[in-house]
Amino acid sequence: INDNPSHYNIILTGTVKSPKINFDPPFLMLMPVPLDVKTETAFNIIPQDYLRPSRIQVELPELKLEHGDRIYPFSVRFPEGQDIILSPDGTNKGLICHISFKSSRPVSFLGTMFFIDKEKN
Repeated sequence: INDNPSHYNIILTGTVKSPKINFDPPFLMLMPVPLDVKTETAFNIIPQDYLRPSRIQVELPELKLEHGDRIYPFSVRFPEGQDIILSPDGTNKGLICHISFKSSRPVSFLGTMFFIDKEKN
């Protein structure tokens, strides 16, 4: 190429895949329980197209009660860790997440919890 005046045309094509996570099941419904009794369920987080390790963080909702008090009745735990790990074949290992609810005050909630990776996706 250095001393040859010929022109070379190189065309590159590709697909950009953004990392994403899916949930199984896609939504949760926790059963009503008496006050101060914990209800809990588990679900799977299925990461896709992560090219490097990442860590999942959860933003849990704050609930505002009638008299202005704020409570955080939800808790989340990852029994096998919350790191997205790449397997040797290039796929991402799924994560198990347990979510629980417990409140000493009567409350109901319909809303969204955010699961965010370290790049804020």
